[in-house]
Amino acid sequence: MLSLHSQTGIASHVAKLYEQSFPPEERRLLPAQQLLLDRGALQLSTIEKDRIFAGFIFYWQLTDFIFVEHFAVDPGSRGSGIGGSVMQLLEKEFPQLILEVEPPDTPDAVRRIRFYEKLGFTAYPYTYLQPPYLAGGEPLSMWLMQKGMSPEEHTFSKIKTEIYREVYGW
Repeated sequence: MLSLHSQTGIASHVAKLYEQSFPPEERRLLPAQQLLLDRGALQLSTIEKDRIFAGFIFYWQLTDFIFVEHFAVDPGSRGSGIGGSVMQLLEKEFPQLILEVEPPDTPDAVRRIRFYEKLGFTAYPYTYLQPPYLAGGEPLSMWLMQKGMSPEEHTFSKIKTEIYREVYGW
């Protein structure tokens, strides 16, 4: 049985998977991530399959949508349908979802985009730069994907502005 559990602290198994799954330029340092959890700005749910840790999802509840900031399934659980099931559970509670993905420049990025497209997400065709997580870092070219939101440019601009302000402090 698959379940999501809200967390207020970053357990060691979450920290390990977070650092393994995302390169340094695509994640915060753990103390900064924990500070956002402590403030209630950022939410963390762990994923369990048959009471065994299977992954995590960090997300922000913003004005009209949920921004999925980081989502990872434990390597031993990948390919079993857990990722799709988690996104469907999240969508039941929050029907308007936004997330960032790398452009389709690598096989892994193409696979990730196809995964989200199979779940009904579509990429906005507008330029999006992920602000740097670390001081002195460079913005990264990313795609914003949405489900349940308008595909129009004015909606994209509103979403981008809110993410930049609330998530990245930009």
